[in-house]
Amino acid sequence: SSPLSYPLHFRDAELEEVEMEYNPRFLWNILPRIEWEALRVSAATKPEPRTSASTSTSPSTESSIQHIAPPTDTNTMVDMDTADPPTDPNLEQGKQEEEEKDESTLRDLHKLLLETQVVEGKLVCGNCGHEYRIKEGIANFLLPNHLV
Repeated sequence: SSPLSYPLHFRDAELEEVEMEYNPRFLWNILPRIEWEALRVSAATKPEPRTSASTSTSPSTESSIQHIAPPTDTNTMVDMDTADPPTDPNLEQGKQEEEEKDESTLRDLHKLLLETQVVEGKLVCGNCGHEYRIKEGIANFLLPNHLV
């Protein structure tokens, strides 16, 4: 095994966007489990998805995913009883802008992780070049006999 083996890279991938209900609680729960570098690599190499007529088109998540970074500390809590309330209006405005940016980032993650599906294509190993075919949304990771 080498560092080039992971993540597998998409080749000739046909993507489809399937609209799903937005669930920020679910996204917050999976944030610590995301392999961020693998997500960045995969998002940077993915083609534009096709959308159904009922799904509205939106800007590519590729550009928005580049600013996403892993959370620094998801366990940090502020004790509201001992915390001083902000008195600076600029601080309040900055906090509101940050919350809007967080919401936008969560929606981008939702679109990339939950609504984007690979219908057809290949996953390619960067180390050995082996191609794993994706057909009807299912990747075939079985190796041929000569590689086992």
